[in-house]
Amino acid sequence: MRPLLLVPMTLLAIAAASCGTKTAMSEPPTSTSAPVTETAPAPESSETVAATTEATTTPAAETALLAVYVQDSVAIAGADPVAYFTDSAYVPGTSEFSHEWSGATWHFARAENRDAFAANPEQYAPQYGGFCAWAVSQGYSAAVDPEAWKIVDGKLYLNYDQNVQARWAQDIPGNIAKADTNWPEVAANE
Repeated sequence: MRPLLLVPMTLLAIAAASCGTKTAMSEPPTSTSAPVTETAPAPESSETVAATTEATTTPAAETALLAVYVQDSVAIAGADPVAYFTDSAYVPGTSEFSHEWSGATWHFARAENRDAFAANPEQYAPQYGGFCAWAVSQGYSAAVDPEAWKIVDGKLYLNYDQNVQARWAQDIPGNIAKADTNWPEVAANE
């Protein structure tokens, strides 16, 4: 079961469009030209939990929501989002060091990482709610492998697997631009 949670969008996504919510996860589009490794199997069931939080980037920012990838009720499959920045590696988190943020449970490897995230979650939370950056660039959402990651311009991006990440890496700026454009609509369909 991979429930979806909703958390605040970044200022860029707020400027692009406001997101709506639906209670079922949409399945990725099918195409005969897309390799099977680009899409994740649809979960057997999903749920959406609304959690509104005002964006803190500017006093005039509107409240907006985006979907977050969770697995077994934990954001980004239990990966420690801060460790990508501090250790330059995927590090599994633990429930011993957890933090609730915008309706999602986030796990960390150390108390210091949990505290850093709690102080500034938008600095460490992955782009596109932790969904596959390649999939969002193509207009749909997909699960992620926390070992398929990259930090670009101080932002964390996750991908479905290493093969998909290699494809995404062929044009990182272009894929980020496409994903930034697609994300409001993708998130609205979650």
